[in-house]
Amino acid sequence: MSDPVGARSGGDPPSKFSPQKPALSIGPPPTARPPDSMALSRAFGHGEPGHAPKSAGYVAKLAIAALGVVFGDIGTSPLYSMRECFHGTHGIPITHASVLGILSLIFWSLVLIVAVKYVFYVLRADNKGEGGILSLMALAVSALRGSRLRAFVLACGVFGAALLYGDGAITPAISVLSAVEGLEIATPALKDVVIPLTIAILVGLFFIQKRGTAMVGAVFGPITLVWFFVIAALGIYRLNGHLVVLGAVNPAYAVHFLLEHGREGFTVLGAVFLVVTGGEALYADLGHFGRRPIQLAWFTLVFPALLLNYFGQGALLLARPEDVENPFFRMAPSWALYPLVALSTAATVIASQALITGVYSLTRQATMLGFMPRVEVRHTSADERGQIYVPTMNWLLMLATVSLVLGFKSSSELAAAYGIAVTLTMVMTTVLAAIYARRGWGWKLHWVVLLSVVFLVPETVFLIANLAKITHGGWFPLAVGVVLFSVMTTWRTGRAILSRRFQEDLLPLTDFFDLLRVEIPARVPGTAVFMTSIKDGTPPALLRNFMHNRVLHQHIVLLTVQTQETARVAESERFDVEHLDHGFSRITGRYGFMEQPDAPLLLERAGLVSSVEHTTFFLGRENLISSAHPGMARWRIRLFAALTRNAQPANKFFNIPPDRVMEIGAQIEL
Repeated sequence: MSDPVGARSGGDPPSKFSPQKPALSIGPPPTARPPDSMALSRAFGHGEPGHAPKSAGYVAKLAIAALGVVFGDIGTSPLYSMRECFHGTHGIPITHASVLGILSLIFWSLVLIVAVKYVFYVLRADNKGEGGILSLMALAVSALRGSRLRAFVLACGVFGAALLYGDGAITPAISVLSAVEGLEIATPALKDVVIPLTIAILVGLFFIQKRGTAMVGAVFGPITLVWFFVIAALGIYRLNGHLVVLGAVNPAYAVHFLLEHGREGFTVLGAVFLVVTGGEALYADLGHFGRRPIQLAWFTLVFPALLLNYFGQGALLLARPEDVENPFFRMAPSWALYPLVALSTAATVIASQALITGVYSLTRQATMLGFMPRVEVRHTSADERGQIYVPTMNWLLMLATVSLVLGFKSSSELAAAYGIAVTLTMVMTTVLAAIYARRGWGWKLHWVVLLSVVFLVPETVFLIANLAKITHGGWFPLAVGVVLFSVMTTWRTGRAILSRRFQEDLLPLTDFFDLLRVEIPARVPGTAVFMTSIKDGTPPALLRNFMHNRVLHQHIVLLTVQTQETARVAESERFDVEHLDHGFSRITGRYGFMEQPDAPLLLERAGLVSSVEHTTFFLGRENLISSAHPGMARWRIRLFAALTRNAQPANKFFNIPPDRVMEIGAQIEL
């Protein structure tokens, strides 16, 4: 995709998302994943693939480090999931059959959706080591060249990504609030401090984001390691004498529960789904650690610890049904309550951090793929390029999260708003993975269909069950998803319309060269760089500058920046240079959607400039106006114009010194 972020030169076509062009400029569809060492070396600054140690000890070390980033969300679900099944908005009475039925549903949900779908299946679909629904969308689009399914795949990926923003706001709120609520169990007199303390923790968390996570990242893994050992120990402690709950691994209990409770049992599935809401994070955080460490951590610690804790809570409820108000904290002996609250709070802060950084990465991917306007992205680590900070999203998330705490006031109320967005995203991930497995991996159709049905049936059931939450708060993530989907599609459509408008009046470069032979311009020393997205067209800024001033620099560089559908581009494929007539050169730079373009560095490495001191970058600035026959609804035109005005300046995004920039304006009709 050429110039995906809308940084152009005086009216160049802004995007290749248009009917005349393929959606993205890419290479051949990837058919095999890179070795795990590639993802690990990238995440920890060890250079190119093959340079990272591959020993079992090294993988185990990374598995521990992955605990805090990858499993923070799903690892803190025991704080509220079991409680909501029996005490929440649609809670059911506690009986022997209902407890074993819920435990059976929890067990098989974790097995099918998390272990089989994400850990074994979806993690294989990495995009040069990166994961997440937008990465999967890019892979599926890459495998569907010329297919009519491309538009459907793009819609699924964009809407799924939009829904994750709502999840990114709810997860910190419900996680931290559920942990701090443990103070009520320890001392009921502290009930009034729960909300203020939760808000203080969340505000502090968002305020430290600008400092980066490099310093605190080292302690995330060990703290979460302690957390999983503790919740496993609590489960073993409460299982003593109540091993009957282990029989819940028999799926017959789940089937019997659903048949016996009918509509009521179906509704409670919305609460059961809370145990797997962190599953999508496993795939989204693939690029940080690689597949093997995530699989190792899941099967050796996370999965057993979660099962022990859920079964322990079930044993507690069978023995003491009155503890249903907060079975997690009631599992602990009285002397351990305060330390457990402190550990829970630390674990939920870590889980929140993982979701926040995930939103940052999602924003950068959407920007580079051409679905969002340019935003400021700060790199907070010189060694780990995955650590970034996006100020705009940080403050918007903080406002949303604090508002949720103030509006819902308890984790039980927040649980009613949680799950529906994640369920929809999971369904879309299953669909996209099926398309890529068929077209990218070349799997047999019957195997793809069979596997997809195994995942889609429970996910669709969970989705229908979660629909009951809409009136109880589930509208919030859906509203966030719809708003962001509108923003992302409006931006994409607006860039495509601009592209067509510019192409209609574009002067071929050969015609411009003919013009130079007739009207010989004055040539001034130095280099002028014009950004363009069409190979054979004259950048409008170049044409307007020539027509007004009748002057050209001695050396003219036509710079095209393309975003590939891969996460990163090898340095050997970074650019192509072509020397043209009249002192012109053309360079095409390629970047992955997880990379940040750097125009001066690109030109220096290509040997087109020795430094930027004698280089002028000509950038375009458009004033958008509505035409008599607009290409999209007028409200979308106004939205697109507002997004354009508030986008990050092109010089910042491309790391161009502001004193080397000349902007040339134009009025464009939409």
